[in-house]
Amino acid sequence: MSKKWFLAIIPGVLALMILMFVVALFLIKILWAWTIPDIFPGAVEQNLIVAELSWLTSFKLALFVAVLFGIASSSSKHERKN
Repeated sequence: MSKKWFLAIIPGVLALMILMFVVALFLIKILWAWTIPDIFPGAVEQNLIVAELSWLTSFKLALFVAVLFGIASSSSKHERKN
């Protein structure tokens, strides 16, 4: 019985994870365009920093942040066990 229940929730969990990742993409893209030009206006004018991120770059940043949070959460769980 519990195995069937476990297999039934897998699609929902995957859909939730994908939705959270897409929301993270939008947040990174919107927050970058909203904050970076205000914080670094000279660097944006000199093209040292882009004013808006592409979708691919925001995907890379979201993936990077997810990996960092995964490492941080696994290390904090490891510290609690010791």
